[in-house]
Amino acid sequence: MQLDLNLLTALDALLEEGSVAGAASRLHVTPPAMSRSLGRIRKVTGDQILVRTGRTMVPTTRALAIRAQVHALVQEAHQLLSAQQDLDLATLERVFTLRWHDALTVACGTALIAAIHRQAPGVQLRLPVEPGTDTPDLRRGEVDLESSSTLPTLPDIRHRLVGKDRLVVAVRPGHPLTEGPLSVERYTATDHVTVSRRGRLRDPIDEALTTHGHERRVAAAAPTAAIALQLALDTDLVVSLPDAVTRAARDQLGLITLPLPLQMPAIPLYLLWHQRHDDDRAHTWLLDLATETVQALFAPPPDSQQARSD
Repeated sequence: MQLDLNLLTALDALLEEGSVAGAASRLHVTPPAMSRSLGRIRKVTGDQILVRTGRTMVPTTRALAIRAQVHALVQEAHQLLSAQQDLDLATLERVFTLRWHDALTVACGTALIAAIHRQAPGVQLRLPVEPGTDTPDLRRGEVDLESSSTLPTLPDIRHRLVGKDRLVVAVRPGHPLTEGPLSVERYTATDHVTVSRRGRLRDPIDEALTTHGHERRVAAAAPTAAIALQLALDTDLVVSLPDAVTRAARDQLGLITLPLPLQMPAIPLYLLWHQRHDDDRAHTWLLDLATETVQALFAPPPDSQQARSD
């Protein structure tokens, strides 16, 4: 038997109103149409549902037993099919997965988690290690928000530019490069470490150097920015990294930063997500909060002299 779910709405109205006329008025149908619905309900359930007593109708024992459940089902269906309601962060329970560059996670992961917990304590966050190869996790729904320095190529992947960074050179205190101006010649004469989870010994800096007739020696490739910074601290290796997203980690280690001695384009930072989330209010909240947290990295650091005078 094919079930007509419209009968559930009619049954709810009949049980709430206790009469065919009242239920008809509530659902804006004619009494004969509601009477026919009652007949079909009786046939489907095998119960009279409402029986006449004098000039009124009273629910049967079965009707009384299912009245609350029927009403709850109808309300849930209306909520499911109606336009999204206002987002209640205090009661929101959801797990989001963010796949970000490790340096970005280190730079603002703590602030983002703290902000999420303040606004929506029921939300949980996954911060998985970046995969070794590109995967369609955004399309499969396994990742909710991803960071990238390049624009997506797939039409169903949305993007938002959240900042532009610049490369700086990080070395240990007392490194020979800290003595005097840093020229391209001095920069290329020392040993370098790249950051590549795939172990690549060349990056865009090498391409720019080659264009200007220079070459550098890369002694090692580190899988994460954190490891590269530690290598720079413990050795004479030089690492060139985005300024804003590694500033806090460099400061913690006490590394010295120098301007990169060649012109390089700014590094864009995008947040990516799948178009299925365009009307997802909870995801939009997360995107906006992540944007605000990341953009705080690109705010100019407060002037130390001004801070002391205040």
